[in-house]
Amino acid sequence: MSIENFINPLNTDWTTWTITVVCAFCVGVSKSGLKGMAMFVIPLLAHLYGGKASVGILLPFLLMGDLMAVRFYYKSGKIKLIIKLLPWAFIGIIIAVFVGKNINDAQFKQTMGIAILICLALLLYNELKSKRNVSDSKFFSSSLGVMGGFATMIGNAAGPIFNLYLLSIRLPKETYIGTGAWFYLILNSSKIPLHIISWQTINWQTIHLNLLLFPVLVSGAFVGKKIVSYIPEKPYRYLIFTIILLSAILLFIK
Repeated sequence: MSIENFINPLNTDWTTWTITVVCAFCVGVSKSGLKGMAMFVIPLLAHLYGGKASVGILLPFLLMGDLMAVRFYYKSGKIKLIIKLLPWAFIGIIIAVFVGKNINDAQFKQTMGIAILICLALLLYNELKSKRNVSDSKFFSSSLGVMGGFATMIGNAAGPIFNLYLLSIRLPKETYIGTGAWFYLILNSSKIPLHIISWQTINWQTIHLNLLLFPVLVSGAFVGKKIVSYIPEKPYRYLIFTIILLSAILLFIK
């Protein structure tokens, strides 16, 4: 194997390779605290590699980021909240496995964008007015769980949905990050075999690229953790709301 093939296992042009490096860094930043930043990576990789192929490239990056986030915040997670949402998320994943080969990516992204904007509007109203924990509603939690599970299997696009759920519970900053870290670690791990066996979007070449860029992702994780430590509690919540809003808008961009 030549040095060029080792560094660039998918044999892309170097502009694509450089953007992929930046995406790996952004995943690290997102997973260590700045939730939602990884959503910017989804349309970028989809444009570079194609919709379904990009999902297989991104998933191991997300899983690596989950491991880093758990390393930082493993004591802060609330297991009860994870157990409450996981069964619904798994139902969504199972549905997505069967329909994923035929779904229209553009229509799905638009639907997801609308759903996220509606949820964001409700939570902002709750933030400013009622101060009620809307996640107490079984319909709210189960609906978001199924929708998020479906979205995470189709395009790793469930981040805003699950982040909205966790924000609605009004967790302290580190508990919010830690709970999300454990949740995504379990969820993303469960998707790996499905991508390898059913969709065949993960292979030796994509794993090679993921491992090659792992140090870049780790550096992003440390940068993200440092940034979060300087952001006060309330501004942090509104920063996450803003990132989720921008992420929803990106889902409408082809």
